[in-house]
Amino acid sequence: MSEGTPLFRGYEVVVGLEVHTQLLTKTKMFCRCENRFGASPNTLVCPVCLAHPGSLPVLNPQAVRLGLRAGLAAGCTVNPVSVFERKHYFYPDLPKGYQISQYAHPLLSGGTLRVRTSAGDRTIRIHRMHLEEDAGKNLHAGIPDKSHVDLNRAGVPLLEIVSEPDIRSPDEAVDYLKRLRQLLRATRVSDGNMEEGSFRCDINLSVRRPGAPFGTRVEIKNVNSFRFVHKAMLHEIDRQIDAVEAGETIRQETRLFDPSSGTTKPMRSKEEALDYRYFPDPDLPPLRVEETMVEEERRAMPELPEHRVTRLVETLSLPLADAETIVGEEALAAYFEEGVSLLEATPATRGDKGRERWLSLVLSEVLREFNRRGEGVLSGVTAPSAVVPLVGKVCSGDLSFSQAKEVYQKAVEEGVDPLAIVSRSNLAQISGEGELLSLVEAVLAENPSEVDAYRKGKDRLFAFFVGGVMKKSRGKANPEKVGEILRAKLGSPSS
Repeated sequence: MSEGTPLFRGYEVVVGLEVHTQLLTKTKMFCRCENRFGASPNTLVCPVCLAHPGSLPVLNPQAVRLGLRAGLAAGCTVNPVSVFERKHYFYPDLPKGYQISQYAHPLLSGGTLRVRTSAGDRTIRIHRMHLEEDAGKNLHAGIPDKSHVDLNRAGVPLLEIVSEPDIRSPDEAVDYLKRLRQLLRATRVSDGNMEEGSFRCDINLSVRRPGAPFGTRVEIKNVNSFRFVHKAMLHEIDRQIDAVEAGETIRQETRLFDPSSGTTKPMRSKEEALDYRYFPDPDLPPLRVEETMVEEERRAMPELPEHRVTRLVETLSLPLADAETIVGEEALAAYFEEGVSLLEATPATRGDKGRERWLSLVLSEVLREFNRRGEGVLSGVTAPSAVVPLVGKVCSGDLSFSQAKEVYQKAVEEGVDPLAIVSRSNLAQISGEGELLSLVEAVLAENPSEVDAYRKGKDRLFAFFVGGVMKKSRGKANPEKVGEILRAKLGSPSS
């Protein structure tokens, strides 16, 4: 056990994750059917993905390229020859009775992903990445006494990413998944949409006393949200520790997480490779990847999230936590950087002041609305070209920052250009010294006892005076200039 490894009731948790991510191809893995979510059931199918006799698979080369891109981004080794095999099992949504996957000879092996823990950064090793096809989907909701099968997803290209058993806590698991999803989205390998099933996770978990051999591994299948991964692991850790301490034997099995109860429930006994009867698919020759293809993908690699965070910290002096928040969503990062470019193109907003205001607006207002409403708030009337002028008005003193935030919120809700809202609302920050002086003097005259207390040393009352002026001006007073005038009128408090 390494220093800093968390313990749960005196036990160490050992976790490996298997992630299935849907690749951003136009067509399926082995046929020309459209790879698209949301179509009417069983409309994106053909004889190949329906497993009609005599139909033959033809490999989608774009799926191979996307797999290579993901592997190169994670530092994997590209295996020049890999083999597609048939993985046999019976399930209603698997028309062929087997899944075309890779087992003995995967496309990629090795690789790493860095995660952040309370004890510092850790490196999680990646065991392998391989290509495979997805199964269909069983439909149960709203269908009394029966189930239906939608085969639109059958044959959709997947990349399975298998970690080594290096993860030691639910927090580490969630951070690993977030960073992996971030990497896949930044490289445009997958959209990582968990709600649509294009990023799914299987959890392999066991517990042991520190220094003891690995315990019996239990798999929790198809967990589709970060929150559920965390909850499923916490429950399974307690369940296994309870069983061990009661003298029970942990069964090697596959379980499902029930979000309604927050518990895991048995699904079936855990299969081993022999149960799947793997053998090379006779309809697909070995996949030979030329070095020229690998180099093309290496040269076309976009900036990776970790490098982007470093660049934002070093070139824009962003705090590390803020840079990681922004880069956590590819669309938000592009939005932020477009805004920075617009700020730098205008003398009034160029430099630290404009950038700090823009960062504050993005991390507060834009991020909140992005999480609520999605990528729609990053374009149109709330695109950077429309919102950056608000920052310009704050920098010039025409608007307070709180007014700019209110205008942004109205622009989102009403779908109206922010500057049009400023114009129609007659918003203007009061910056004239004469008008501000009158407001300050009125507040001080109304609160003589507080003025006396301040001058005797109760300096915390300064915020009270600023608040009074802001209230009297209905939020339009320039708070920086209010502070300057107040200090001049009040003098320094006695110590």
